[in-house]
Amino acid sequence: VDTPLAALRRRDFAPFKALNHLPMAMTAHVVYSAVDPDNPATTSAKVVSEVIRGEIGFDGLLMSDDTSMKALSGDFPSKAAAILAAGVDLVLHCNGVFEEMSGIASRTTALAGKSLARAERALTYIRSRDVADETAIREEFATYFEAVA
Repeated sequence: VDTPLAALRRRDFAPFKALNHLPMAMTAHVVYSAVDPDNPATTSAKVVSEVIRGEIGFDGLLMSDDTSMKALSGDFPSKAAAILAAGVDLVLHCNGVFEEMSGIASRTTALAGKSLARAERALTYIRSRDVADETAIREEFATYFEAVA
């Protein structure tokens, strides 16, 4: 994104400032050249500390976008290390490929400090637990694909 910083502040950051009280947010694997021309937001300490935590004022749980979408360069351990070093609290990996997940896990630790406090605070926003019957949901899901064969 090559939008000038003043325009980002005026248009793009405004909705996030208005919602900075929410418990969780996600970074994007997007380079904001006016903020950090060398790193995507997900791995940019400058974007995380100066923009998200500073200017926007978000102090909730910050998670990365999906690392398995392969929008970030490097191997999975390096991606996880860069994300955490930037100040993101959680590294997401969503495709279920075990080897990739192992690489992510090799560079992560249990939540602690501010990250743990943010996660615990985010959990207080859950009003009621999901009590859905997983077996029934899977059976229903399967019916949508029976006629496709």
